[in-house]
Amino acid sequence: MRAAVLSTPGDAPACAEHPDPAPAGGRSVVRVTAAPIVPLDQLAASGTSYFGRPAVPYVPGVQGVGVVEESAALPAGTRVWFATSAGMAPGDGGLAERCSVADADLVAVDADVPDVHLAALGLSAVAAWRVLTARARLRSGETVLVLGAGGAVGQAAIGAARVLGAGRVVAVCRSADSQQRARELGADAVVPLQGNADALTGRLADACGGRADVVVDPVFGVAATAASRVLADGGRLVNLGGASGDVAEFSSAVLRSRTAALLGYTNNALTPAERAEALTAVSRHAADGRIAVAHEVLPLAEVSGAWTRQAAGQATARLVLTP
Repeated sequence: MRAAVLSTPGDAPACAEHPDPAPAGGRSVVRVTAAPIVPLDQLAASGTSYFGRPAVPYVPGVQGVGVVEESAALPAGTRVWFATSAGMAPGDGGLAERCSVADADLVAVDADVPDVHLAALGLSAVAAWRVLTARARLRSGETVLVLGAGGAVGQAAIGAARVLGAGRVVAVCRSADSQQRARELGADAVVPLQGNADALTGRLADACGGRADVVVDPVFGVAATAASRVLADGGRLVNLGGASGDVAEFSSAVLRSRTAALLGYTNNALTPAERAEALTAVSRHAADGRIAVAHEVLPLAEVSGAWTRQAAGQATARLVLTP
């Protein structure tokens, strides 16, 4: 079969011939129809992450969409979203024509959303949904502040907040394109991510009407510092990433006086059932056009260039490859 084969950690994978996955107990063979390149793929493939140096050659791709070919868990022909541990543990991932997937990591999907759209959403949308529902416990009418709204998690969070009944959604983005996209996704106000924490705090307070009940934070750094200062009484800031740095500054007086909460989130803590429940909910709302992530579709043959673009920060949308 053709696959994106990584031969040297730190390099880009190349489209090449690779052995087909063999049937095994507790695993299914999936014919892949769409698979995204996500930051976790590149982190695991770097050879310098906390996962350790991956055994090569291997096929990256920690998630994807496809159709079951061989399985004891689901009927052949079942449409699925799937996850893999490619790069984090021995084995191949979804950037290929076929993929071996643990049965527990298959999610049957019946929502009428295109495969490439579902692949673009994937775990980013799962994270946004779970942050708002399980961690922040968003209540109808509350104000949601989405940091890093230009990224996949942020885009999904805007739509999810709307679906879940937020009264006001404020997005924080860097680029003009991201700001326009946030408006199109349903943000009531968009704040440029620029300036120091003091200046940003003022702009966030204005956009949020004084207070934010929930902050979705995949960036941390200065943005999180500013957002923490506009938390409402009982407000919740949920961090799920550090795209802007690993350190933020918080005021004890502000947090205590407002009985605010700083919470952490990772998809790695989800059970397969929790992940499946979130993915199912997201896919149904995506089919209705209410949750989306901007994406660019490329053939698997162009994986090297796509991988390099993303690593260099030159991709303006999620890159989804189709075999």
